[in-house]
Amino acid sequence: MTGDTLREECGVSGIWGHPHAVTLTHYALYALQHRGQESAGIAAACSGDDGLKLHRGLGLVAEVFGEETLESLRGDCAVGHVRYATTGNTSLRNAQPLVVRLKSTSLGLAHNGNLTNAARLRRCLEGRGSIFQSTSDTEVIAHLTARARSDEMGASLLEALQEVRGGYAMVALTPGQLFAARDPAGIRPLCLGKLGDGWMVASETCALDTAGATFVRDVAPGELLRIDDEGLTSLRITGKAPSALCIFEYIYFARPDSNLEGHNVHQVRKELGRLLAMDHPVDADVVSGVPASSLSAATGYAEQAGIPYEMGLVRNRYIGRTFIQPGDELRKLGVRLKLNPLRKVVEGRRVVLVDDSIVRGTTSKILVELLRAVGAEEIHLRISSPPYRYPCYYGIDTSSKGELIAAGRTVEEIRAIVGADSLAYLDEDRVAEAAGGTRSDFCTACFDGDYPVPPEETDEDCFGEVD
Repeated sequence: MTGDTLREECGVSGIWGHPHAVTLTHYALYALQHRGQESAGIAAACSGDDGLKLHRGLGLVAEVFGEETLESLRGDCAVGHVRYATTGNTSLRNAQPLVVRLKSTSLGLAHNGNLTNAARLRRCLEGRGSIFQSTSDTEVIAHLTARARSDEMGASLLEALQEVRGGYAMVALTPGQLFAARDPAGIRPLCLGKLGDGWMVASETCALDTAGATFVRDVAPGELLRIDDEGLTSLRITGKAPSALCIFEYIYFARPDSNLEGHNVHQVRKELGRLLAMDHPVDADVVSGVPASSLSAATGYAEQAGIPYEMGLVRNRYIGRTFIQPGDELRKLGVRLKLNPLRKVVEGRRVVLVDDSIVRGTTSKILVELLRAVGAEEIHLRISSPPYRYPCYYGIDTSSKGELIAAGRTVEEIRAIVGADSLAYLDEDRVAEAAGGTRSDFCTACFDGDYPVPPEETDEDCFGEVD
């Protein structure tokens, strides 16, 4: 298990009709690296080819792709993927894109999110003779596509996606078409851009910016896009449903330079901090944020409160994940690999420490201890989201309620555990307000247990007849 940070499953990108599709997909994966650091992959083809070329591997984008590898993947259309495992373990067989041969062509699939009915569908498919090569949700979509009645790929993907439930953003590539789909509730983000005479889709607009694409619009919830030499066609997976974008995209997951549903992430986070200062003021000498996702909220808090903002913690940018080690001292050293307090900034001062969330409580406790060790007089922890009380089933690695420090505990009990002098959270209505909507516009299940898609399937049928 990793430390007290949330992990989002994946980032996806796809490009159609550009002579440098592979290179630009490579750049897009660098831009999306924050969404997944365990594996990366690209599948590519030239229009008119009868197959796809694939390279994938474990590690960061820079570790997986070298110059010779990229040269071997030349094509004018490509899909790419970076992965963090929440469903399926970390192994090369679960790295994406997944490339399969079906319906007389090659299909490359990559997806971000979790399917809530994947286990049931997998059992049913295996019972009907399907043989799985991986443990990821993505392969369930591939098998459903293979079993669909139609021989046309767009219709087959549409039929397959009508059987799955959960939160997902998916890209799919054949030698003749690029597809992009977003779950009916819009839990996971996906956007569309124009790239010269071609098209681009990606999990975040920062990837469009990096590749030089112009943002066109967000892919609508429940929409399947088909892109080919004839242009772009929009298909509906389901009828229109209420949008429920994951609120943690604004709070933590997305890059601050990305825009989601017309709102810039940095500006939303800064507003979260401003509202937090209004609702939970405290007498203090300095405001500091936990790098890096909390810095925008910390600056907003400082400006609203009229308290100087200082860099109280320095992040080692070359450290990715740190894993929980046995023993308190080793845990503390693991955090210090990533974050180190500045004694001259916090010594003898009352510090407001702004963070985006407290998930398991381990890192928060250690950070409070580290700040006290370098002389902080008081530590007031301010969280720019509500208490994280319920597990996520849509692509975040909190599938067990027992992991969560806020489950069954009061704010005062949490404060005592992490050791802060005071602790306060922003409430759900304020978070939604900062993101330009109301609670009903977002998935806030991790705060209130109100799941837009049921976490478990209770119907007895596997899926509609597809034989």
